[in-house]
Amino acid sequence: MRTKLFAALFLCSSLVGLASAAPPTLPPLFPAGVQRGSAVELAVPAKLFSGSKSLTVEPAKDKGKFILTAAADAVPGTYWLRSFNDDGGSNLRPFIVGMLPEAMEKEPNDDPKQAHALPENCVVNGKLAKSGDVDCFSMVAKKGQTLVASVEANRTLKSPMDSVVQIVSPDGFVLDENHDLRGIDPQAMFPVPKDGTYVVRVFAFPSQPDTTIRHSGADSYIYRLTITTGGFLDYTVPLATAAKTVEARGWNIPTDVKSIPVNDGVAFHPKFANPFRVKSESKATTHLIAKPGDEVKSPFAWKKGQTVNIEAASRSFGLAVDPVIRVIFSDGVQVARAEPPKLHSDTTLSYTPPADGMYTVAVSDLYAGGGPRHAFSLRIAPPEPDFELTLAADRFVVPPGKPLDVPVKIVRKAGFAKPIEIAPEGLPAGITFAIKKAEKPNPNIVTVSLSAEKAAPGGAFRLIGRVKDEPSRLTHAPIADFDDTTADLWVSASDSGTAPVPKKKK
Repeated sequence: MRTKLFAALFLCSSLVGLASAAPPTLPPLFPAGVQRGSAVELAVPAKLFSGSKSLTVEPAKDKGKFILTAAADAVPGTYWLRSFNDDGGSNLRPFIVGMLPEAMEKEPNDDPKQAHALPENCVVNGKLAKSGDVDCFSMVAKKGQTLVASVEANRTLKSPMDSVVQIVSPDGFVLDENHDLRGIDPQAMFPVPKDGTYVVRVFAFPSQPDTTIRHSGADSYIYRLTITTGGFLDYTVPLATAAKTVEARGWNIPTDVKSIPVNDGVAFHPKFANPFRVKSESKATTHLIAKPGDEVKSPFAWKKGQTVNIEAASRSFGLAVDPVIRVIFSDGVQVARAEPPKLHSDTTLSYTPPADGMYTVAVSDLYAGGGPRHAFSLRIAPPEPDFELTLAADRFVVPPGKPLDVPVKIVRKAGFAKPIEIAPEGLPAGITFAIKKAEKPNPNIVTVSLSAEKAAPGGAFRLIGRVKDEPSRLTHAPIADFDDTTADLWVSASDSGTAPVPKKKK
C-alpha cells in the first residue's frame, strides 16, 4: 500500500443542488487501474481524495466523471482513493497503477470466435457483468514464448468472484487452465507450441459458494487481466531485504536484465509486465524447496534461555509454500514444531532453548510440495522491544459541540515499556485535538479527543506515536472489507453521525 498524505487532491463534485446528508459510499472503481504515465476516466459519487503526488484529478466533460492521471514516474502498485463531502469521507477503494498499456473489454466476446483482439502485451480492464458471462481475448504468439495470463480480482480488488482462466484455440479447444494460483485468482503460464493466434478465456463462480451451477457474474465482478509474452515477475530473490536491487524469478526473463531496482519497497523494470512488493527486512533469508517432499535446514548455535522468533513466509508473497517449522536438537530429536494456523497462510514459532547447543531449523511444505514457486522467506532473531499503534476505524465524524473520544490501542512487544506520546499530523482546520486523561491509566490504551465548535468539511490527517530516543510510529487502522491497513485517516465535523466501524471478521 502506498499513500503519501500531504499531496491531497481535492475535486468538487459536479452534482449540483443535492444536499448532503451523510458521508458518501465509494463503490468499486471501474476501471480499477491505469498505466503509469496515462489517464483514465472515473465516475465517483462526490469529491475525490488521493494521498499521493503520483495521482492527479481533473473534471471530465461529462458531469460526475473525472480524469485521473498517473505520473510517468509513479511507482507501480496499489494506491487508495477516497470520496468525500461536507459530512465526511467514504470508504477506501484500491486503484492500481500498472506497467503495460491498458484496454477496456469489448462485448460481445463470450465465444472464442468473437474474441476481443489484443496487442501483444497489455492489461485488460474487464467485468463479468451478468450471470453466465464469459470473456474471450485473442493474441498472436510465437513458438518458444510463454504466454502468461494473470487475473487480478479477488486478492487485490476484493471482487466477489472465484475466477478461472483458460488458454484455448480459436475454435474453443482448451489447451491450458488454471483456477487458484494466487489465492482464488488464477494465472496460466502456457508454453507456446507454434506460431498462431491464442484465446484467453475468463469466467467465474461466486467467491462465497452458493447453489449456482452456472458461470456467475454481477456489476461488482471487476477484474484486471494481464496478457503478455514478455517478462513477468513471479517473485524476487531475496523476497525480503534492505538492499536496493534484487534478482528476478518468473517467465520470459530478459537475458540482459541481471537485477531489478527496488524503489519505495517495490521492484519493477520496464522489461517486465508487473511489479513485485519486496518486504523491507535486514535479517531475513530466502530459500527454495526445490523438490516435492524436501526440507530446508539451517543450523544455529543457541544459548540456554535465549528466546528466538522464527518466521517462515511464502503465502503472503503470493507463493506456494504452507510452511511447517521444526526445531531439531543436535541429537536429532525434534523439540518444537509449528504449522500454518489456517489454510494457505504463513507460520511463526517462538522457542526458548533449554540448553546451550546446536539446533537446526527445518522448513518444509505442509502438503509436501516443491518446485520453482515454493520459495519462502525465513527470519530468525531474538524478540526486539517495539510497539504498534492501531485504531478501530480509519474515518471519524465529530458532532459539533460534542467531543468524540477515539481510543488508540498500543501493542507493546518484547517488554517495551517506555511512555508514548500521541500527536496529530496535518489535522484539518476546524478540528481540535486533545489527549483525554484517564482516571485509571492503561499503558495499552491512549484515548484522544477530537472536537469542533461548528460543522467543518474536514480532511485527512495522521496520528503519530513518538518515544524519546526511538523512531516514531504511524497509527494504522483496518481498511474496511480489505486485508490491509492505512495510516491515512479522515475526520470531519457534521451532525450526520459517526462513520461506520469495520465489522470484525469471524
